[in-house]
Amino acid sequence: MSIDPSVSNPGQAPQGAAVAGIDHCIVKRPDGVYADPGVLSTTLAAAISGVFSNNSYFSGIDYPVLIKALYNYGPNLARSLSGDVLIRFADDILPFDPMRRQLYKAVKLGDGTAEYYFEPVVMTDPADPDGPGVPARLTLDEFVADMWGKGIRFGIDVAALRAALESSKAERVIVARRLAALPGIDAHIIEVSSDLHRSDAPRQLANGKLDLMAFQNRFPQIKKGVKLLKKVPRKDGEVGFELSGIVIQPPIPKDVDLTSMAGPGTVIESGADGEFLVSLQAGFLNADSKSSKLSVDDKIISRDGVSSRTTGNLQLTGDYEEFGEVQEKRVIEGESVTIHADVFGNIVSRGGTILLNNNLVGGSAHNARGDIRVKGVASGSVLQTQLGEVVLNRAESCIISGTRVTIEHAANCEIMADEVVIRQAEGCAVAARKVTIESAGPRKQSEMQIFAMEPDSSRIDEAIEAMTLKADGFAALVVQRKADMDAMTGEPEVRKYVMLASKIRKNELTLTAEQLPQFQKMAAAVGPALKAIAKVSLEVKAAETEQQAALALVGQLVQQRSDCAGASEVNVQELSGDTQLRSMKFNPDGSVLYDLPSKEIKARLRANSDRGDIILSESAGAIAWRST
Repeated sequence: MSIDPSVSNPGQAPQGAAVAGIDHCIVKRPDGVYADPGVLSTTLAAAISGVFSNNSYFSGIDYPVLIKALYNYGPNLARSLSGDVLIRFADDILPFDPMRRQLYKAVKLGDGTAEYYFEPVVMTDPADPDGPGVPARLTLDEFVADMWGKGIRFGIDVAALRAALESSKAERVIVARRLAALPGIDAHIIEVSSDLHRSDAPRQLANGKLDLMAFQNRFPQIKKGVKLLKKVPRKDGEVGFELSGIVIQPPIPKDVDLTSMAGPGTVIESGADGEFLVSLQAGFLNADSKSSKLSVDDKIISRDGVSSRTTGNLQLTGDYEEFGEVQEKRVIEGESVTIHADVFGNIVSRGGTILLNNNLVGGSAHNARGDIRVKGVASGSVLQTQLGEVVLNRAESCIISGTRVTIEHAANCEIMADEVVIRQAEGCAVAARKVTIESAGPRKQSEMQIFAMEPDSSRIDEAIEAMTLKADGFAALVVQRKADMDAMTGEPEVRKYVMLASKIRKNELTLTAEQLPQFQKMAAAVGPALKAIAKVSLEVKAAETEQQAALALVGQLVQQRSDCAGASEVNVQELSGDTQLRSMKFNPDGSVLYDLPSKEIKARLRANSDRGDIILSESAGAIAWRST
């Protein structure tokens, strides 16, 4: 591209020439051309178009400033030190020579860009119109004006344009680019509490060793008032612009509702720091993957199952609910425990309710103070509660004990309780104070045996007799010591001194100075007798105390014997095979008669020896027996 150094300002206007197209928002001053940024961008754009459509252009244009004024895109403008609100964006407004406008060719538009082919240009020589013409040069100011007329009002790459104008080679250059809209940031939730995270490291024992079967903190505990989650508000994107200046709106960022994540035990709090999900109470953190709700509750809810991989053994301080399986040999220890899937491990409750909604297979359920309920099948398992009821749908080859045991169908089981109620029993050994069975009979090689548990009060009777004799002995001692004391107080001198001393103490008698020495002499004479009387009095009180303690113990033993003396009862509505009813004595010492290890229960009910006397043995009909 040729450059004519003689063309310093190809559009130089004649001195004093009028310039058309200036609107009120564009001001031409001796020191430059100014724009009013306070008007609407459309108004300013119309004013700029007015200048260009009147065959004029801006000389010495500052294109970034013009774009900032029109579209508010680009760096902030420096404020005028004089306080002028107008902004300077060009040196002058000059006429655009039509002959020079012909030098600017069309641009190629495509995919948000404008491409221009730069090559040497020649302008017609006015002195020789038919001649070869004279070399000319393109200018940035005229290029901007020409592009405006061709619809390119945004995105001119000034640096690339200057470089092309200063180059002498022919080339295609992208002179303008569309500005794509910048997407915003969707609203999202972040964690603000480290207490939300589990620790699957092995639990450290008191002796410093690691328990590889238990995790350190599988179920985090949350204190009251802890900020758990924070909502980060959405951030709007930035608009873009087509080459025509049309605004490209960015997509609206997505919002998120933190309220939808607030489950029981949590609350939404908003403040200067933002919107937070806060724990409303102390408890265990539970996250529901289906509803995406976060809750803090007294009960732990898990859906991953209990295994060496997921949780290890669990030692919990509250209630627990599990929707997954409990693996073999895994232990869950807590308060109330609810399992919805099969259990192959061991459940231990310190005093709640153990509820198994499916099967218990080869595992165990132990409850210190509370019920055990299995809605599925219990097979090859141990179920024991020290104070509570065991309720089963079907039990096979299980050892069961509790205050009350209720089973729909029991087969090959050993059962011991205060009261047992079974709808159908096959090949079981049942021991209780009260037994009620609808149908009972053997099963294959297993006998059907029922043990009526009756209290053996012989030891209590012996204790009552011994304590009664002891109380009688102390009563005789009291009588004897009181007789000795009466004999000593009956002495004349002692009786006389005691009477005088009593009257003096009650102010009924006042001694004169002459009588006082005689009274003191009398006191000295009876002193040894008074000491002996006091000693005997102490012995009487001690004997009475011992007598009362012995009588109180006798009363307790009698009450204990009375409490255990209720009649045992066995009722079987229908016998479907050989069934034996035996007696089983137990010591009514106040302890729970069925609170025995599972192995001992099985041994006592299945051992061939020491199983009690046979009360009756029947294979058909019914059993209605009651101890006398």
